[in-house]
Amino acid sequence: MRGRWIRYSDKELAWLEQHSALVIGEYHRRFIARFGREDVAPTHLQALRKRKGWATGRTGRFEKGQPGWNKGKRCPEGVGGRHPNARRTQFRPGQLSGKAALNRKPVGTERISKDGYRERKIHDGLPFQSRWRAVHLLNGEALHGPLPPGQALKCLDGDKQNTDPANWLAVPRALLPRLNGRHGRNFDAAPAELKPLILAIAQLEHGAREARKRKAA
Repeated sequence: MRGRWIRYSDKELAWLEQHSALVIGEYHRRFIARFGREDVAPTHLQALRKRKGWATGRTGRFEKGQPGWNKGKRCPEGVGGRHPNARRTQFRPGQLSGKAALNRKPVGTERISKDGYRERKIHDGLPFQSRWRAVHLLNGEALHGPLPPGQALKCLDGDKQNTDPANWLAVPRALLPRLNGRHGRNFDAAPAELKPLILAIAQLEHGAREARKRKAA
């Protein structure tokens, strides 16, 4: 059943239009105080304002720089100064949920990288890309210390998952292209008996090139 139609005098309508930007509670309070219309509820004024298309100037959104409605207000007292329900549902530092919790791997977990190297998770911090490191690098650093700048570890037997430090040789990074097929040789795919020869030739070529560079300088 529809409610009855509320009628307003011209004077009331003029006042309502002039003050239409007020929030509805204050709008209604002032109208009742001025005209004594106890038969008019806030919902009536809200509906009237919409029918007339009187703009209030409010979008219902927080504007840039506008303080939040609860700024400076304390949460109701409870356990630890917060409401118990708030404490039960709030996120804590390091807390994971959903897929992140399901996919999380503990520190010490090992995996095989897309390039075929064994990797180990060493921490849960940031940045994300530093959480995993190649196991052969960790083993080499534990035995010999950090690699000097410009050096890399080269797998000797072609098995990248063999992380024995004896299976990895520190070489200049500039030497690696001479072993990967760029110069007509493929160290990793070569028979085991040819690998030492290929490595020795690549080292001689690299040494000769570096000597020419120093002489030219």
